[in-house]
Amino acid sequence: MSIITEKTITKNVLENGLFPSNEVMLDLKKLKKVYPTPKGDYVVLEDLDLQIRKEEFVTIIGHSGCGKTTMLSMIAGLNPISGGNIAVLGKHIKGPGPDRGVIFQSPSLMPWMTSLQNVMLGVNQVFPHASKKEREDVAKYYLQKVGLEDAFHKKASELSQGMQQRVGIARAFAIKPKVLLLDEPFGMLDSLTRGELQDILIEIWNKEKITAVMITHDVDEAIFLADRVVMMTSGPRAKIGDILDINFERPRTRKSVLEHNDYYTYRKHLIDFLEH
Repeated sequence: MSIITEKTITKNVLENGLFPSNEVMLDLKKLKKVYPTPKGDYVVLEDLDLQIRKEEFVTIIGHSGCGKTTMLSMIAGLNPISGGNIAVLGKHIKGPGPDRGVIFQSPSLMPWMTSLQNVMLGVNQVFPHASKKEREDVAKYYLQKVGLEDAFHKKASELSQGMQQRVGIARAFAIKPKVLLLDEPFGMLDSLTRGELQDILIEIWNKEKITAVMITHDVDEAIFLADRVVMMTSGPRAKIGDILDINFERPRTRKSVLEHNDYYTYRKHLIDFLEH
């Protein structure tokens, strides 16, 4: 199937909401965000429609200032909605909740707490009726998954930036969210650490199959991780400009992606969109 045909199909889905409702995990309808200013309303997002399926990994790209982070923080319930609505499994969100886990660019850990204690913060809130040992086992399991089995009892302030972000990934997965929201989680890391953490993220995601929505500026990262790449128009009044289906088999390796015939076609498509 050519990219043009895929685009047409995706366009139909985008305009007509063709995904069956039992397949949709996250539904954004006519989403709007307005900030009042002395010179009048500044409209960041307007008429933004997006449906994300269960177990889908979607990456979102667009120029700085197009409202990507605003949209993500609205999905997380951290930023009020000015118009339209956001639903998880058909239920409208009314604020933050454990059904949505967030991994920020900066891991936002409690520096005086250990890795384990930082992950336990979320686990204790979401699983209050589990025994202390059960909660600790969950936290330790995900810290092991991100390669921190030797750092359970190290304070966050003693960890490198890359290790802190590993704790952030473990913490987000440990609360067993329905939707994982990632706001450029690897944006501040060197390319080697970035590659390692992409591999760790996708390995855990392949096993957990949580619906994931990730903002990135990196075209290669967007292609490597995603089932679909969503391109946002430049703000103000940003909306979805285009959606590209990435038809690489899973589980993927970086090597197989780079060697795939469609890789450079996808890459060119995204870069052409960003350059216009």
